Amino acid sequence: MGALLVTVPLLLALAGPWFVPDDRTRGGPFMPNSWLGTDFVGRDVWHQVLAGGRTVVLVALLATLLSYLVGVPWGVVAAMSRPRVVDDLLMRPLDLLLAVPSLLVLILTATIAGPGLPVLVGVVTLVNFPDVARIFRGAALEIAGRPALEAMRLQGESWWRTSIVYPGRSMVRTLAADSGVRLTGALYLVASASFLGVGVPPDAADWAVMVDRNRVGLFLQPWAVVVPAVLIVALSVGLNLVFDRALRAEARS
Repeated sequence: MGALLVTVPLLLALAGPWFVPDDRTRGGPFMPNSWLGTDFVGRDVWHQVLAGGRTVVLVALLATLLSYLVGVPWGVVAAMSRPRVVDDLLMRPLDLLLAVPSLLVLILTATIAGPGLPVLVGVVTLVNFPDVARIFRGAALEIAGRPALEAMRLQGESWWRTSIVYPGRSMVRTLAADSGVRLTGALYLVASASFLGVGVPPDAADWAVMVDRNRVGLFLQPWAVVVPAVLIVALSVGLNLVFDRALRAEARS
């Protein structure tokens, strides 16, 4: 079930734009004159669905990857550093970022930087990486106190093996458990940002923008809202089911 819920939205998001014609106009707004009808400006809803998933999915994936690329080394260095002042210098600024609601960050960014996909990727990364850093700092602190790591240090193992290789191998399960939740949160943030007008134009072919712009005609043409909303929800739920299944299989093995 999880694989099915993930595969359908991903296929539509990644391959859908190849099957979209240049002219998507099918008549007036919210008309039932095509398979899924038309949207608020008369464009074919099915063509908008095919064209609207790539930004949501790719931005969420890229922002999640950048969050881990920045947050995991940040947390591990903070936990493994011998002078504890380094830990304080690295982690206290993140407490300030965590205190600011993510939607407030999106609104402030929309006001200061304006729309744009690079801005959207940066904002979602900025919102996510403090959580990632704190989670992996906590995991690295537990690893740093293990007798096996102390034995490696006494045997003269290199800094690379004691601070990078061994902690990294030990945190694979933490990474797998966090990835599903983190990617789902990134999808939520990207959809919220598109809903607020950050990252994409207000008339763009984007699943979140479709939900926002077509909700005024929900009772006239519900497919323009229901289909993109269901695809976003299916992708989020499916990702968590897939990661949970993988963790259970790894635990049994």
